[in-house]
Amino acid sequence: MRIDRHSLSGQLVVSISLVLSALWILGVALAIHIMRGEFDEVFDSALQETTERLAPLVVDDFFHRETRSGPYQIADQSGGNTDGYLTYQVRDPSGRVLVHSHNVNSVGYAAPLQPGFWSGDGKRIFTLATVSNSLFIQVADSLDHRREATLESALALSMPILLLLPLGMLATWGIVVRATRPIGALSDAISERDGANLDPIAIKGLPTEIATIPHSVNTLLDRLKLAFQAERDLAANAAHELRTPLAGALAQTELLADQLDRKTDKARAHRVLDVLRRLSLTLEKLLQLSRADAGIGVSETPVDLSALVDLIVREFRRANATTAVDIVWHGDVQPISRMIDPDAFAIAFKNLLENAMRYGRPDRPITVTLCAAGWISVRNHAAGALDPDINVYRQRFKRGSVTVPGSGLGLPIVDKLIQQMNGTMELRAVPAEDSQMVFECQLSFLPNTGP
Repeated sequence: MRIDRHSLSGQLVVSISLVLSALWILGVALAIHIMRGEFDEVFDSALQETTERLAPLVVDDFFHRETRSGPYQIADQSGGNTDGYLTYQVRDPSGRVLVHSHNVNSVGYAAPLQPGFWSGDGKRIFTLATVSNSLFIQVADSLDHRREATLESALALSMPILLLLPLGMLATWGIVVRATRPIGALSDAISERDGANLDPIAIKGLPTEIATIPHSVNTLLDRLKLAFQAERDLAANAAHELRTPLAGALAQTELLADQLDRKTDKARAHRVLDVLRRLSLTLEKLLQLSRADAGIGVSETPVDLSALVDLIVREFRRANATTAVDIVWHGDVQPISRMIDPDAFAIAFKNLLENAMRYGRPDRPITVTLCAAGWISVRNHAAGALDPDINVYRQRFKRGSVTVPGSGLGLPIVDKLIQQMNGTMELRAVPAEDSQMVFECQLSFLPNTGP
């Protein structure tokens, strides 16, 4: 599972892992430092003890040998199986080497003839004075040997840590992910809430620190639900109550316009008629929008979209005889069965046709394309310039041209209804052959998944 470094769990895992790694590395470094000091004490103690044990033997052997001008070299008694770490020399007060071990030459050590320890020249030397300071025994240990021993011990100490560190990080990741899983579930539940989903959040087993959040969110959702419902009721009731008096005013104005003789009065009456028709159109769209907000798109009965589209197009042609609408099939002609509400689809598709007629060029036909895969597109040649951000027309009251009568609610109603039908609406601006732009709205519906 991939960790998102910007999420809370990702930041906790990374932070804890880094701190854990730093503490372990610091602990290993301190342990190695302390171990090195302990090793030096052990090696020094062994070096001193070896020198003290060697002194009587070397002195006794030296005085029983015959006198000679050169130093004595003690023969190798190990049969060649020696690492040569420890060497010794017996020297007189002038520094001349009298006796030395087989694995060192007759050149005296650089250490002074003073009892005690001395370090230098890659050696740790302990000097012991015997026979009334007439003989000095110096035993040397290689510092490389000590460093090698320290390095091997450090590696032996670090290898388990290197193996345990990834396991520790993995355990940290598991604990953090498990601890933050309720937070992720709460975040997903909150992100799913929008204007179409205001259901209360019901998540159990939350930690104490965030257990109060769902209650607060649910209270807010209840208030939003009441506010949205009041807004929908107000718009629906107002539009419904205004339809009858508006229709009466429209009819009376038409009669009045026919009875007027003066051209100026008749023109003024027709302007009033245009305003009343716009208001009537806006009221109709508000009613459709309230129905869309109420959720009418889903049905338990499959509907043939191809037959429904053909019916709506034929009715639209009869109501708008001057507007040409062409139906084109993409691929083989066959029924497109989907679980949708036919009335909701009729409202959405009629809005698309009206939008194409209102904002399209009158000399170019509206093209309706159907595909058996489950998508339907409506294309029209744009009469004016289109917004560079074509999806801006999804917003309510956003119109393509302010000079054309309209409410700016057609495409938002379509978008809302298509979402309720488990479909998608895509808007495109396609260049045409005559350097004009073609506005296309494509509706896609998923296949039926029910029995």
